[in-house]
Formats: sequence, C-alpha cells, structure tokens
Amino acid sequence: MNDTDDTHGTDDTHETDDMVGNDAAEGLLSIGAFARRVGLAPSALRFYDDCAVLRPAHVDTATGYRYYAETQAPRAALLRRLREAELPLVDAAAVLDGPYEEAREVLRGHLGRTRESAAAARAALEEILRTLPGGTRRAEVSIGGAELAGAVRQVGSAVAAGAAREEFPVLGRVLVEIDGEEIRLVATDRYRLAVRALRPLSIAGEPCELLLDIEELTETAAWARRLPEVAVEVEGRQVRVRGGGECRELAGSDEVFPAYRMVLDDLGAARHRVIADRGGLRRAVADRLDAGHQAIALTTTGDDLLISTDQPEGPEEPGATALRAIHTGPPLRIAFDPGVLLPALDASVGPDVLLEIASEARPVVVRSADQGSFTTLVMPVRNAAATS
Repeated sequence: MNDTDDTHGTDDTHETDDMVGNDAAEGLLSIGAFARRVGLAPSALRFYDDCAVLRPAHVDTATGYRYYAETQAPRAALLRRLREAELPLVDAAAVLDGPYEEAREVLRGHLGRTRESAAAARAALEEILRTLPGGTRRAEVSIGGAELAGAVRQVGSAVAAGAAREEFPVLGRVLVEIDGEEIRLVATDRYRLAVRALRPLSIAGEPCELLLDIEELTETAAWARRLPEVAVEVEGRQVRVRGGGECRELAGSDEVFPAYRMVLDDLGAARHRVIADRGGLRRAVADRLDAGHQAIALTTTGDDLLISTDQPEGPEEPGATALRAIHTGPPLRIAFDPGVLLPALDASVGPDVLLEIASEARPVVVRSADQGSFTTLVMPVRNAAATS
C-alpha cells in the first residue's frame, strides 16, 4: 500500500498503537484509532500531513507519533469523500479551506468533467459492444409507432439516391444503433448527415447496430404510424417489428456504414449562430431551386439574413430575400446547393431553425428548438462569388 491509498489498511509501525504515551497527547486519538474513526488508512493520514492538508493536532517530539483531535474528524471524513470522488488534492484543499463560492465552483467543474469522462467511456464501450465480432446480439425496444415513423421520415431524406447510391449501395441504407438508453437512426448521402435519437418506452438486451434498406424501413414506418406502440426485436442481423397483432420482418446488411461520429467530432466550435424563420427560409430556398439556381448565398447584415444568388451565367436573379434573424459571431456569407439545404429544412421541426457554422468550408449543423434529438449536417459549396 502506498501513502496515497485512502482505504483502510494495516500499518506495521508502532505509530498505529491506540495507547497514548504522553501527557500532551491526553484526550487525543492515535493515528491508528483516528484512521479507523474516519475511514482513512494511517499511510493516507501521513501523506495528508506531509501535504499540509490534514495536520495532526499533536506530534510527539521524541517518537514522531501523530495524534488527532475528535474535532478533526469532520474534516477528515470530507477529505475522504472528496478523494473517493477522485478530486485532485489541490482542488480538495480549495474545498476544505477556500471560500464557499470557490469551493462550489471547483466541485461543479469536477462534476462536469466527471460526467464528460463517464459519457465518453460509456460511448466507447457501447461502440465496442455493438461492433464486437462473433456471437449473436439481441435487443428489444418498445417505442411509439408515430415516433418511429417520424424519425424514419426525418433521416430518410438524407439517404443517397441515383448515381451516388449505385456507386455506394451502403448509402441507401439507414444505420440503426441501440444502446442502454436510446435508439438512433443515421443516414447520409455524403452531402447531408441526419441523426435522430429516440428515447424508447423500454429497452433491453445488448448494444447493437444494423443497416436497414430505406424502402423496407419506410414501408414498415408507414404501417407503424397508426399504432400506439411497437416492439422492435433485434437478433443478429434480423429485425422484427411487432404491433397490433402483426409482425414485419426486415433483414440487415453486413456492409460497413461510414464513420459518422468522426464527422460530428470534427465539426469544431461554432463561430456563427443564425436563428431564422424556418418557413420563410424554406420558401426562399425553394424559389431559387425552382428557378434553376445551383447555388445560393446566405448573408448576415444587421438584423437580417439575406438569401440571394450570385451566378451571372444562371437564370435571372429574382432579387434577394431578407428575413429577420438573430445572429451571433462575425459577419457571414456562406453558399449552399439549394437542393441539399431544402431537405434539411423540410426535415426540421417547429417555426424556427438554428444554423451553427464553424467555417464556410465545414459542415453546417441545422437544428430545431422544438426537437433537440434531431440533428442534420449540410455541406456548404465553395462558390467564389458567394462566400467570403
């Protein structure tokens, strides 16, 4: 056992003896007795003495034995709890001796870091379990039929079609991930990425993932929409969806879906946030698409968001559309393919849309204030006339 061990332990030195050997130590507890009282090992008490975090009340000058007062027990117990929570000693000292506000800030900061670390570890382990070769993974999820159908509709618009699907058949499928708390549907056509997380009514079994054909999944979702609840049963690559006395079967694929989490992790911090009326922005984008424009520009100016085109060789520009918007960050000018942006706006929910933009060259996050469980990413286009 080393000196930083905070658990009970034995110590073969005479300093752990419970007997008090001199008058100055009368009424005090030996290090062994105090260690048992507060749940710390004697070696830990010595370490905290050396670090000046928990000094003994008295040290015998002849023997070097340490003695502690009963009044030190609450401090020692708090120190033990802080260390059990893996708080660094320098932060523990701030909690023990600093002002209330500093102690509160230290604890809140450590709590946040602990949650992030636990979440990262959990995600890593679930990913390993989902992709672990060998064996047959089983899971069962109960979820509202309309909720499942809505999720399929939202991610379905991001599934590849046409030549892209012929070249990469896996992009014509939806990735379904199941873990201990939620079920996620993911789709991408390389220009858009859509992720919808669902909190099921109940969930059991092992973390797993599978790829389902979009046509089969859409047909099943249309059937499930009218049911108050459906049970999704997964066994290996086979899926059964039960509800209303009926059962639909879907077969999963062994293809490898793109590593979408790497895209999410590589987004970078948002430099711009734009909140605008979703319906108004949708209409402006649709108008440009109907007019045959292949690129549109979004420009922030004051409290307005301007939607325009900058293509001299294209159809006549019908004039910029101005929408009232809330914008944070430096001035922005970014270009999109309207045929890519429009489905993202259609899949969103609610009257407002939030665009989070790290740069004019990175994927743009399209969010809805009414549904934080749905995220879609849209790639901007590099248009020299339409971007800053």
